[in-house]
Amino acid sequence: MVGFIGPNGAGKTTTLKMLSGVLHPTGGEARVLGFRPWRREHEFLRQIAMVRGSRPLGAPGELTVLDALRFQQLVYEVPEGAFRRNLAELTAILDLDRLLQRQVRALSLGERMRAGLASSLLYRPRVLFLDEPTIGLDVTATGQMRRFVADYSRQTGATILLTSHYMADVETLCRRIILIDQGRLAYDGDLAGLAARLSPYKLLKVAVRDGGATDWGRTARSSGRTATGCRCGCRASGRRR
Repeated sequence: MVGFIGPNGAGKTTTLKMLSGVLHPTGGEARVLGFRPWRREHEFLRQIAMVRGSRPLGAPGELTVLDALRFQQLVYEVPEGAFRRNLAELTAILDLDRLLQRQVRALSLGERMRAGLASSLLYRPRVLFLDEPTIGLDVTATGQMRRFVADYSRQTGATILLTSHYMADVETLCRRIILIDQGRLAYDGDLAGLAARLSPYKLLKVAVRDGGATDWGRTARSSGRTATGCRCGCRASGRRR
């Protein structure tokens, strides 16, 4: 699972759209599972899925969630036996029992996200693009979403590319981080390396009690240091051994 991060306007969603075949790039080259995404070959589309937090479920509002899943079954030619097995598993994991007979337009954002994930994973894609999957979700729904994504990745071995402005999502789920800025690669590595690169130092704030002045010379003497040196022999000039 890879975290794909960057500031607003960096090109995260645009990149995901190109990798999923929604947009045709003006230049360059990209391959996913050996395919050029923008050719939108049938065999390629059967192996990838993209879920956007702003619109996780694209089915007409008049359909029930079960109708929407049945439609997805027809589009991706999922055999009936596999459909029933996958539906049962996704219903249990995503707690869809109470949603299956409800119309799409009656769902809350969190419920739409759960239904949208079920719709996208019904045919077991090998690559999953998640664009801001926790946007607008409350704390409980966010926790459920993170656990589900982690479990799905572990159980299926699917490759997941996740974009999010919530670093908690990235820290919880991703071992590899790709940072882009203005469409250019700025970093590719683990989270610890990113933190060391962007924040190599810590800022400490010291608050003095009661607003009184502190005798730093007395403090240094009490700790075994002097104004010109310390136990290790370094000098006030700042040179170190």
